[in-house]
Amino acid sequence: MENLELLRFRRSIRLFQDKAILKADLEKIVDCARFAPTARNVQPWEFVVVTSKPKLTELSRLADNGRFLAQASACIAVFCVDTKYYLEDGCAATCNILLAATALGIGSCWVAGDKKAYSQEVSVLLGLSLGMRLVSLVALGYPQEKDAFKAMPKKDLEEILHWEKF
Repeated sequence: MENLELLRFRRSIRLFQDKAILKADLEKIVDCARFAPTARNVQPWEFVVVTSKPKLTELSRLADNGRFLAQASACIAVFCVDTKYYLEDGCAATCNILLAATALGIGSCWVAGDKKAYSQEVSVLLGLSLGMRLVSLVALGYPQEKDAFKAMPKKDLEEILHWEKF
């Protein structure tokens, strides 16, 4: 898939096949995440890849909007050191994860982490130290839907693009 097509066809996938993702592909995805833009090149991120079914099930129990994590093949938890721009940096890394997964034919869905009541419990479950902030949980798996990567309806460009002023 070409770069601009990748941006158009990426979408949230919540229904996954029962099929493992190769460790090499998970490493490629995290490798792409570390090349995300970062304020002052601080690179405050740490990534925890979860593939064990018991931990995925526990994450799905903790994350109220991420119940589908239990059926995912993997989850990448994006944590950042609590710096001035941790949220922006962590979100940029999360976007790279979503796009890299799509490029590899792997479905993904972003589950919020920052400021969620469960963020501390997730940190404890995954063995993170104090001072780290959970930015996101990204569910990963091969989509059940055969034609999963297709453009979703979006607002027309004319509705959202403004020149010089609003």
